Amino acid sequence: MSKAENNHLHLISPILSASKLIKFCYFIMAFLFVACGNSNSEKKATETQTEQQEATSEVTETTTKTILCFGDSITAGYGLDDKEDAYPGILQQKIDSLDLNYTVVNSGVSGETTAGGKSRIDWILNQNIDIFILELGANDGLRGVNLVETTINLQAIIDAVKAKSPETTIILAGMQLPPNMGLDYTRDFKQIFMNLAEKNNLEFIPFILEDVGGIAELNQSDGIHPTEEGHKIVANTVWETLKPLVK
Repeated sequence: MSKAENNHLHLISPILSASKLIKFCYFIMAFLFVACGNSNSEKKATETQTEQQEATSEVTETTTKTILCFGDSITAGYGLDDKEDAYPGILQQKIDSLDLNYTVVNSGVSGETTAGGKSRIDWILNQNIDIFILELGANDGLRGVNLVETTINLQAIIDAVKAKSPETTIILAGMQLPPNMGLDYTRDFKQIFMNLAEKNNLEFIPFILEDVGGIAELNQSDGIHPTEEGHKIVANTVWETLKPLVK
């Protein structure tokens, strides 16, 4: 090999080494870029999964079941300064104290008859209801409404709830009348609720005003509507039937 050729090889060798070094550096950079990209992707995927889990957890925690009290002035809390002192509000306090995942909705209307309840039931059912407490009929009895009509209206309400949501649990609250309405009428009126509960296989409260009705100190001046203390007893009576259903 000539001296000139030997000199050329000495010149080319560093160039080739530099070229290899540059390629190696590019390779290292590309590797690091891909590695970082994968790491970032994994990090983002982990963060997204965590966010989704937290969102799902939050939805689960904030989604509550509904107990709807559908009734008349007894449910509405007629005559009370604070409607939260009516038995539905007291039920909510009991449920909250036990940290149960239920919201109690007071859908009572003072003066409501079974006919009035029947007319508004479809609108009420535009929401998810897990437990439906039906407390109607007292105003029918006090007005001397034909018992067949009262029975038909209550059955229509029960049928509407079952048709809309077969899984909804219905609790029927029984009512009794004072003896001045006549022996036969008061007896047959009381029987309406027993018959409906048996026929429809409902949870049943025989008399929602048990230990309250007819006791002067637990009722307001009209002798019909419970006081705050009276509502506490009513709530306890309802709770005896409701408690096993929510725990």
